[in-house]
Amino acid sequence: MLRDKQINVLAGMAMGLMATLISIGLAVFGVLEPIVPPANIYEPLMDAVRWDALVVGCLAANIAMIASHRFITEADIDGGGLSVGTPRVRVLQAILQNTLEQAVLALGVHAVWASTMPPTLHAVVPVASLLFVAGRLLFWRGYARGAAGRALGFALTFYPSIVMLLIIAAHLI
Repeated sequence: MLRDKQINVLAGMAMGLMATLISIGLAVFGVLEPIVPPANIYEPLMDAVRWDALVVGCLAANIAMIASHRFITEADIDGGGLSVGTPRVRVLQAILQNTLEQAVLALGVHAVWASTMPPTLHAVVPVASLLFVAGRLLFWRGYARGAAGRALGFALTFYPSIVMLLIIAAHLI
């Protein structure tokens, strides 16, 4: 049987989903004016954004893991601002924090790469995005084993961005 808090959470989630579907539906069917400029976007940037859906997907998965945990854990359902948090939610929050930091870095670097590097190097963004996903999976899996358990995952997420950033700097100088 669902507790009152769970029912309230489900109601809020359902309302949010409905508002989302209505809003997107209005945009899809042309009722709302476009909020983004018309096409003519630099093609490599568009490709980078497509591949970066993987990066954003990792971030979304992390958020979903915490939301799911909070929903089923009485001690954590009220959120971090209203509870001390169980050890499990603190681990999930630490993983989310790291994923958020890595995602912001990767998304920025990928956009700059796609905008400034020659076409012969544009395949780097898909590779970096795939490494990001592999790195996050390994990081999530190994986090509980400490620094050694998450090192490879961290490296596969972090180093592609740093290497790309260094190459960008060298290219622009």
